[in-house]
This record gives sequence, C-alpha cells and structure tokens, in this order.
Amino acid sequence: MLRVLLTIVLPLLLPTAIYVAWLMATQWSARGSAGGSAQGEGVRWTALPWIWLAAAGVVLLVLVLLTVTVHFGEPETGTYVPPRYEDGRVVPSHIEPRRTP
Repeated sequence: MLRVLLTIVLPLLLPTAIYVAWLMATQWSARGSAGGSAQGEGVRWTALPWIWLAAAGVVLLVLVLLTVTVHFGEPETGTYVPPRYEDGRVVPSHIEPRRTP
C-alpha cells in the first residue's frame, strides 16, 4: 500500500499540493502587508489551473514510474518456475538458476 501511495498517488497530487501551498503563502503575505483587509478569503478553487496541474501530475507520475521500473531491481537470469500444487501443499514460484554445461 505504501508503494502505491509513493509511486502513484503522491506524484499525481504533489503539483496541486505545492501550488495550493504557494497560493496560501502568497495570500497570507499579502494579507499581512495589506493590514488584514483580505481576511476571510481562502484559495479560490475555481480559479486554479486544473488542466495544467493534472498534466503536471501525469508527467511526474510517468517520470516516477519510468525511474522505478528502469533503475530499480536486478535482472534475473534463469528459468521462471510458476507456483504449483505438489504433495498436498503449494510450492511458491521461484527462479531456477541456469545450468552451465
């Protein structure tokens, strides 16, 4: 579950979260310098560039998935043996090393 959260959900939501945090920070600093005249106003959700934020999330997701699939893991050499039922128990799948002649 944590892997799904870190590799799929986080990259999709991160651009929007950063943008909303930036908006809140800039509005907070504007409220402080304006003497509190904009108090009570929050982030206007309809004014957010949803298409750009979604596109940025998808691009970040693709980059994370490519990085995870290409750069992590070790190539397995050998023959894959699928799980099987043997003598009343399930033998899990495994990779048998190649035999050298």
